[in-house]
Amino acid sequence: MGSPTWLLCALLAMCRGFTPSTPISRSKIISRFTSAPFSSPPLLAIPSTLSVSNLPSTSLYNKKQASQVLGGLKIGTRKLVVVTGASSGLGRETVRALSTTGKYFIVMAVRDVEKGKAVAKQMELPSNTYTVMQLELGSLRSVRDFVANLKAFKSARPLTHLVCNAAVYLPKDPNPSWTDDGYEMSMGVNHLGHFLLVNLLLSDLKKASGARCIIVGSITGNTNTVGGGLVYPWADLDKLQGYKGETLGKKPNAMADGKKFNGAKAYKDSKVMNMMTVGELHRRYHESTGITFSSMYPGCIAETALFREKRKWFRKIFPLFMKYVTGGYVGQEEAGQRLAQVVDDPICSKSGVYWSWNGGAKTVGRYSADGKPRGAGGSGGEIFENDQSDAVTDRVTAESVWDISVKMAGLRPEEVLKE
Repeated sequence: MGSPTWLLCALLAMCRGFTPSTPISRSKIISRFTSAPFSSPPLLAIPSTLSVSNLPSTSLYNKKQASQVLGGLKIGTRKLVVVTGASSGLGRETVRALSTTGKYFIVMAVRDVEKGKAVAKQMELPSNTYTVMQLELGSLRSVRDFVANLKAFKSARPLTHLVCNAAVYLPKDPNPSWTDDGYEMSMGVNHLGHFLLVNLLLSDLKKASGARCIIVGSITGNTNTVGGGLVYPWADLDKLQGYKGETLGKKPNAMADGKKFNGAKAYKDSKVMNMMTVGELHRRYHESTGITFSSMYPGCIAETALFREKRKWFRKIFPLFMKYVTGGYVGQEEAGQRLAQVVDDPICSKSGVYWSWNGGAKTVGRYSADGKPRGAGGSGGEIFENDQSDAVTDRVTAESVWDISVKMAGLRPEEVLKE
């Protein structure tokens, strides 16, 4: 297409600018781990991977949502699907797309319940097609409380689909923010919270016919793509030095590789772990449970709140750049339809697949007969089974990620499904 490589690199790099969530200070909240203010089962003792200095003073999660009951009557004969991060962006549009099928009762798993209810009302979802439940992925206690509430709500009804979509992206932060459990925010929310959630719900998914578990991936975690291999920093877990060895318990381990904190890299590393988790779930459990485990890349959703803190000129130009130069642009509605397709389409019943559309973003788009660039994962195109980078498919590292995640998430031996 003749566009200068430096221009592509610069604009792709700028797309990393995401406004961080409310800054989280750090000091003692040790009482949260030595008392049990909620009715949920107590967590294990503070994991050995943490030091008191990791723990934030301002909790993300303070109050358990009251349990809802008799949900089975509302669910009826429909399939039950949980969507995390369901109140905005990709999650919201996925809920909208699934709702139009009439086949699903949707649990909108969100941090802010009132916001979730307002979004559902805005979308004019029929009241008997959904419920909103609190889930703060930055708190392992909240994940456990959510699972308890979900089980109370659905009763004997099986969970048929789990969509792990929620994520935070903090590339502008000079210093790490911490989850309630003392882990770096991107890794804690994007990976560990979902890792615990999936493992606690595997036994329920196992009971359903045609169950699917989907964890949203990203080209930024795949170094064989333009966004993952061309734009610095690159995802690199190295030997997971940040989570094991001499550094454990001695200082905050913000980065998986134990190196200096970089918010953009922390996000990319978390997405590598997301995709590795899908591979390990497939290898460990697909054959014995029948659950379909998959990941997907929805395309570059260039008009979400991801870019809300960028200058006005950038917010105008970036979508046009992604549409007409790289060809990677996809609108929110289409992105939601793509994720909903992975949930619903019989084509996507194959396990262990990383789904993509329109070229998978491995190259900058090339102009087609309709005058638009194609082949960069953007709008249009058919779904296909994409391949992933060697880093994502590294079996040895993936097994290490799994084992370390079990410990970091506080999973008890009896909570880990037998292979």
